[in-house]
Amino acid sequence: MTLVAALKFPPIGELVKWPQFLPSGFNKVALICAMATIFTLALFFIAGSNKSLVPSGVQNIVESVVEFVTDGIILQTMGPEGMKYLWYLTSLFFFIFFCNIFEVIPFIQFPASARMAIPLLLALITWVMYIVVGLKKHGLSYISKSVKPPGVPFALLFLIVPIELLSTFIVRPFSLAVRLFANMLAGHLLLVTFAVLTGALLGSSIIFLKPVAILPLAMDVAITGFEAFVALLQAFIFTILTAVYLGSSIHIEH
Repeated sequence: MTLVAALKFPPIGELVKWPQFLPSGFNKVALICAMATIFTLALFFIAGSNKSLVPSGVQNIVESVVEFVTDGIILQTMGPEGMKYLWYLTSLFFFIFFCNIFEVIPFIQFPASARMAIPLLLALITWVMYIVVGLKKHGLSYISKSVKPPGVPFALLFLIVPIELLSTFIVRPFSLAVRLFANMLAGHLLLVTFAVLTGALLGSSIIFLKPVAILPLAMDVAITGFEAFVALLQAFIFTILTAVYLGSSIHIEH
């Protein structure tokens, strides 16, 4: 088999879509989301059932993440008033991380967040939350305060108000979703590319090309390690941006 013949990259639709497991539409992405939900709940259940004063194992992991979300995200972006949202931000972090990390898990090797529906749903939940929080905190004046920054000359309001309205209430959820989706899909495509190239070189009838397969294989291994880091990083970015948006609804004057 020649190298050109072996290099048959699957279409992108094939990489992000699988046959349904059940007639109801339950597929691989739904399975990953279900497992991410179960793992997140299991972590909190195991950590909550352990009352040890000196945490270890799962309890230590969960408490470390809770402390990180508290000190590194909530208090930095929302202040003490944001502690009421600790449950949501911590759950969001774990869920997104588990959805992402399946990209490097053998036999699954796909991040659920590489399907736009998952990040978009999470972004819309955040969008609803920060609008509700703003309305609850400031009443209907929340809308006007959000689109009319203090100190702006009256003549510029005709330009500033539409821009602020678009960026605050329209663009935010889509940018939040697209950021997570694009990063995870790009990493998945890179892994597939180098895996296909490795297989093509190994399957080539040209003998001297076979040893060259070590290069894309090494790159695939390196990218796999990097993507594990990206899975964690993207969970953090989505969580901290959610906290920033909630914080802007609470402290609208800032």
